[in-house]
Amino acid sequence: MYKLLFFFIMSFASAQNYRFVYEYKMKPDVNKKDSIITDYMNLDTDGKNSYFYNSTKYERDSTYSVTKSYKDLLSAKSYDQNLSYIVEKDYAKKAMNFYDKFKTVNLLIPDNETPKWKIEKEFLKINNINCQKATANYKGRIWEAWFSKDYPVNDGPYKFSGLPGLIVSIKDSENDHAFNLIQIKKIKGIFSLLPKSTKQMTFAEYKKTMNGFTFSNDDIESMSINKQAGKMDIQLKDGYIAQLGLDDIKKNPKLDEEITKRLRRTNNYIERN
Repeated sequence: MYKLLFFFIMSFASAQNYRFVYEYKMKPDVNKKDSIITDYMNLDTDGKNSYFYNSTKYERDSTYSVTKSYKDLLSAKSYDQNLSYIVEKDYAKKAMNFYDKFKTVNLLIPDNETPKWKIEKEFLKINNINCQKATANYKGRIWEAWFSKDYPVNDGPYKFSGLPGLIVSIKDSENDHAFNLIQIKKIKGIFSLLPKSTKQMTFAEYKKTMNGFTFSNDDIESMSINKQAGKMDIQLKDGYIAQLGLDDIKKNPKLDEEITKRLRRTNNYIERN
């Protein structure tokens, strides 16, 4: 287990901004159970609202919004395209918004359904944090969560909330998805890059849209070839950087088919329904 790093002393009861960093492990393909993606997601909260998002994408987008440099995009760390979404929670309204992007369109999927938890009489220390177990059948999966009352933040990664404390660890019964808290930080300001204009749809419509992805030349913003590294970098209009090996392109001269294969979204969604 990771050693949890604490960067604050002041009480959570005061009005402060905090960032909870989760390691997220996901099996992207239901037909390939040995394939695992590991990435890092941030949960920012100011006590009124929270934002859950990919940490690498946020750092990259924050830098690019200032410099507008294509080189900065290419030199930034990579992240999985499946993890480009944002989950916004409004504590007072008990409302959630799920944001993502399809090509050039910003998508908004409202969702106010929270898990119906069963709190168990099981206790465990995780990274020296006192935790209690809870289970829920949520969105077609059975979830096991460990939450802590040490932190009066009734929140957790992704859309998981509603427990009397902070979710420290959560996974589904098939081990396809697992979130583990690895770091807590006190921060000056929370996430602030929500899209200004969006197209609203249901989650079922969202999955249908993502699963129907096909690539065309109109999706390309710019391209560059690095012969020494043997790769091609393609920046799409949605901001994502796709990297293809030149050898792979030679084997499959139909570039659109190769990129479509690489960029098609996961068929192992957190939510099954």
